[in-house]
Amino acid sequence: MSLSAVRLRHLRTFVTVARQGGVMRAAAELSVTQPAVSKTIKELEAILGVDLLSRSRGGAFLSPYGELFLRHAEASLAALRRGVEEVEGAASPSALPVRVGALPTVSARLLPEAIRRYMTHSLGAVPRIVTGPNDYLAGQLREGGLDIVIGRMGEPEAMTGFVFEHLYSEPIVFVVRAGHPLADKPFEPGDLAAYECLLPPPGSVIHPVLDRLFTAANLPAPPRVIETVSLAFSRTYVQTSDAIWAISEGVVLDDLTAGTLKRLALGTRETQGPVGITLRAGIAPSPSAAILLEELRAVAATIRGES
Repeated sequence: MSLSAVRLRHLRTFVTVARQGGVMRAAAELSVTQPAVSKTIKELEAILGVDLLSRSRGGAFLSPYGELFLRHAEASLAALRRGVEEVEGAASPSALPVRVGALPTVSARLLPEAIRRYMTHSLGAVPRIVTGPNDYLAGQLREGGLDIVIGRMGEPEAMTGFVFEHLYSEPIVFVVRAGHPLADKPFEPGDLAAYECLLPPPGSVIHPVLDRLFTAANLPAPPRVIETVSLAFSRTYVQTSDAIWAISEGVVLDDLTAGTLKRLALGTRETQGPVGITLRAGIAPSPSAAILLEELRAVAATIRGES
């Protein structure tokens, strides 16, 4: 195999086919013909000496070799993208933002104070905060669209190609409004069946954790569920109804302290999970991102001290 034979178009086409789930959608995304996409993939397979795609009437899917090569191709494109951005921004520091993906648990607790401290450095590199479900943020990080993702650690199978730095741990809690019939009362498993429950949808980082809790605690599946990752909606809805909200403790810590929300007496110790920083493996952070990382670590140390 000749490494010099691998071109940028090979990597870009292969990664696009993998992301789009097939040649037809990849061709549309790249604004080229399907035969052009197929030809480029075949060239790359010839260079590597293996089949990257398993082809069938249903479409093209990644082979085991394709799965292996994908994370390296994505990392290469992400590194190249970041390198170009850093060179372009060298003459103007403000042109190169620090792009941060924030999961809900840190948006209300860790990140605001870290950003406040970061801004005192007057670096000129604007922090750009992006929120969304874990799958989306992980995809953006993998593609180089984000520099850092902060939040609860994802499932092990989703962490391929990433490195995770544990900052602190926190549980999931079930909360209701002040004055709710269940507030300040012993919890019974059947209580969940009597009220609407706000739960994270599949694909969110705490969804599998809650699934395991329901199984371990022998809790019946709530019959009336609203799936959402919107904090604004959930907070308003639970404060103006009798709904129960399952959410990471850090999201509602201020509400619990103020007494506007009450934690149900449901043991959730087994939901304790690591909150921290996720980065692309093998990619050094930019100088501005490195400073933000240090501030995140400093704020996290304070949070650990309060626990």
